[in-house]
Amino acid sequence: MSARLSGDRLDVRVPFDLPEPDIQRFVDRVLGRLVRARRAAALDDRALHRRALALSRRYFDGRLLPRAVRYVANQQRRFGSCSPRTGEIRLSHRVAGMPAWVRDYVLIHELAHLAQPNHSPAFWRLVGRYPLAERARGYLMGAGLEPASPAEMADDLASSD
Repeated sequence: MSARLSGDRLDVRVPFDLPEPDIQRFVDRVLGRLVRARRAAALDDRALHRRALALSRRYFDGRLLPRAVRYVANQQRRFGSCSPRTGEIRLSHRVAGMPAWVRDYVLIHELAHLAQPNHSPAFWRLVGRYPLAERARGYLMGAGLEPASPAEMADDLASSD
């Protein structure tokens, strides 16, 4: 028996006469390993921190440097948060499974809070340096993770550091 991932498809080869329950157990075992490996890769805090630094260099001339960047599992309504005082950025673990350009937007958004700890026009000008910002905001709104109104953003700001 063998299994190989081809893009998003799992190709499985099993003997012709293998009973269906055995095939299903094999596929379940392989899928479980793949899911665990993808989760571990997606939740790599060091890689996330490196990506934040690369985005800072590209969009902010390396001026906005977080002290720490990590995934957390306790953010149910937010996609990310930033503590400008400590320089710590936290992203919801749910963002890890989203497309890379959306994750980059969330990092850009939180990096911008290091310079502007609010949602002022100056803050949005910083975020607007990312060319896919509006597209990513739409994606997050569709996923139910992006505040849709200024009042919701004010609530988020009031409850952050």
